[in-house]
This record gives sequence, C-alpha cells and structure tokens, in this order.
Amino acid sequence: MGFLDVDDQRPGITPVIAVEERKNMTDQQPPKIEFPCPDYPIKVMGEASEEYKAAVLEVMEVHAPGFDRSRVTVRDSRNGRFHSVTIYIEATGIDQLKNLFEDLKKLPATRMVL
Repeated sequence: MGFLDVDDQRPGITPVIAVEERKNMTDQQPPKIEFPCPDYPIKVMGEASEEYKAAVLEVMEVHAPGFDRSRVTVRDSRNGRFHSVTIYIEATGIDQLKNLFEDLKKLPATRMVL
C-alpha cells in the first residue's frame, strides 16, 4: 500500500500519514545497556596531534581508571587533519558515561564523541 507525501500540496489531494508506522517510530526505545558493561567502545574524533591523543587518554583515566591501553586505536582521516581515537572501557553506569562524554567534548580539539 502506498502513502502520499505529507508535503504534497496538489489541489484535491489529502495527505495520508501511516499512523501505525509513525507510532512505531516514536515508540522505539534506545537499546538498554546492562551495567557493568565490559568492552564498551568510546570513539572520539578531533584535530590530529599527539597532544590530543594524550588529553583523550587522560580524560579516560579519570573516568575509567585502568582501561586497557593496548586496545586503543588511532586512525588518521584521509587528509591527516583529524584523528579518530577508539577506546574500550568497562562502563559502570549512565553517570560515568555522561561525565566522560562531557569531559571529552570540553577538549578544545574534539569535534565529535560517539
């Protein structure tokens, strides 16, 4: 069954919205995380420099002390201007993750935290 575009403004055309489809979209809940959650990935993207990587690791040590530094990966962007740093931690709760993300976003070189 097809539905008309809700933005369709042609005379005599009444837009139809799939009510059930719209309801399902709004009822979706984010995936639930069980804590503690081992191997929780944090990805941070920012301006490429050794200082940036060191600052990211320093923030990680504050919020997830003892994380496995051997699993940290750094990838350069195509033009080498940015770093993508991926760290795996044991997430202990929502507050830990909120505080961690906020501190990572405060770093001046940070462009994105995932």
